[in-house]
Amino acid sequence: TVVSNKMEKTAVVTVDRRVQHAKYKKFLTRRERYKVHDEQNLCDIGDKVLIAECRPLSRDKRWRLSKVLEKAAKL
Repeated sequence: TVVSNKMEKTAVVTVDRRVQHAKYKKFLTRRERYKVHDEQNLCDIGDKVLIAECRPLSRDKRWRLSKVLEKAAKL
């Protein structure tokens, strides 16, 4: 899910995954944030996107946008 698109040719994407606690068996949500290279600035906040690993493009960017799976609903 795209959470920020304020940068030029870059979007910040969060990836949520649910893991089970080893001892208590409770499901927890773990989030990771990735900076993604978006060449045409296609992403908007709330879009569901598919990202792929690539060579380092900058200090933080190691991912690129493959495609936009689902556009966010406009208010």
